[in-house]
Amino acid sequence: MGSIRFPHLGITLEHVIKAVSIGGFEIACYGIVLAFAMVTGLLLAMRVARATGQNPDDYFDMGLTAIVISVICARVYYVIFSWDYYREHLAEIINLRQGGLAIYGGVIGGVTTVLIFARRRKMGCFRALDTAVIGLVWGQMIGRWGNFFNREAFGEYTNGLLAMQLPQSDVRSHEITDLMREHLQTIDGVPYIQVHPTFLYESLWNFGVLLILLALTFRLKRKFDGMVFLSYLLFYGIGRFWIEGLRTDQLLWPGTNLAVSQILSGILVVVSIGLLAIGKKHRKGTEEYESKRTIAKKD
Repeated sequence: MGSIRFPHLGITLEHVIKAVSIGGFEIACYGIVLAFAMVTGLLLAMRVARATGQNPDDYFDMGLTAIVISVICARVYYVIFSWDYYREHLAEIINLRQGGLAIYGGVIGGVTTVLIFARRRKMGCFRALDTAVIGLVWGQMIGRWGNFFNREAFGEYTNGLLAMQLPQSDVRSHEITDLMREHLQTIDGVPYIQVHPTFLYESLWNFGVLLILLALTFRLKRKFDGMVFLSYLLFYGIGRFWIEGLRTDQLLWPGTNLAVSQILSGILVVVSIGLLAIGKKHRKGTEEYESKRTIAKKD
């Protein structure tokens, strides 16, 4: 149990715990935050469904399935790209108490679940994605704070306004870089590293993405099904590409120094731009066709 400091903001959080004990059993704060993020994200998706004339019960059933599949896929994704470690520690593959969930793995699992579920329930697949993705980005925004309690998902040394200081002893040793060690600060006898709080950057970025998606959903009348989801891929991908470049715990593509999340983010940004352009063109063509039919009927 140690303190977390934001020196340039004048904020010191004393005794930030990593777990709570209930009946002698420790529950990681990481897990509590993720559970809260998932449940509230599901409730938000249901509320959006109701507000847009859909059946929220469909999203409740879909969400429960998607949560389970997403967690499994997020863990599998993380283990695959950390195999050099896990092949020597097979028993730790199922241990989620110390983190180790890759968001993109969860996104892949969740999107796949939504598509299959929507097809079976005879729901519009793209409309279902537009609705579910709002709950997803909310969950990502909240879930990142699990990394805060775990003292993970931070970046290289920085002396910027939002710089965060963590006790060296609270951080996994292999995530401490030479530059961090060069700038160690000892406060009240405790050595601290100073880093980019990339979990915070991503949480704030996701809040902005959420506002954009809500505006597209409720303010933009002339949109096509799938537009909200593709906008998520675009804006989240841009932010993740930037933020991932700051992190020191990147999952790397085997045999390279390329971050897997940056590669995937770049691909998603390019693909989403292309699909948004195609969707917009198709929508315009449909509107022109309907307009001509209306004029013809009047004549």
